[in-house]
Amino acid sequence: MTRLIRLFSIVIAAVAVSFAAQAQERASLEEAQAMAERAAAFLEAEGPEVAFPAFNEGEEWHDRDLYVFVFDLDGTALAHGANESLVGTNMMDATDANGTHFIADIVAVEDEGWVDYVFANPQSGENEPKRSYVIRVDDQYAVGVGAYVQ
Repeated sequence: MTRLIRLFSIVIAAVAVSFAAQAQERASLEEAQAMAERAAAFLEAEGPEVAFPAFNEGEEWHDRDLYVFVFDLDGTALAHGANESLVGTNMMDATDANGTHFIADIVAVEDEGWVDYVFANPQSGENEPKRSYVIRVDDQYAVGVGAYVQ
C-alpha cells in the first residue's frame, strides 16, 4: 500500500508541475499592456518603415503568446506578429467566433484601452478569449498586444 501511495504522490506532483508549466507559457494582461506601450513608443520614435517589419519578425516583439499587431483606422493590417500573411488585408468586417466585429472595436479605440474578443491562440491552435491593449498612435494607427485569458 505504501508503494501505491508513493506512486500516487509522484503522479500528482507530475500533474501539478505540468499545469504550472502551462500557466507560465501564458503571458499576463500586464505584460500585454507593457508590450503595447513599448510598441507604440517604438512606432512613434522609429516610424512605420522600421517598426512594422520589426513587429512582424523581431524577437523582442514576440514573447510566448504575445505579439504586436497594427491596423490603420480603415481596418487594414499593417503589421501582425502572429501571421504576417494578414499584412495588407482589410479586416474591418472580420468577426470572431462569437460574431464580434473585433477589428472594428480595435480601431475604434480613441486613445488607449482594452478590447475583448475570441481569437485563435498560436500556441494551442484553439479559439480562446483574448483581451488586447490598444493604443492609438499619430491618429492613424491602432497598435495592440493581447493576452489570452482563462
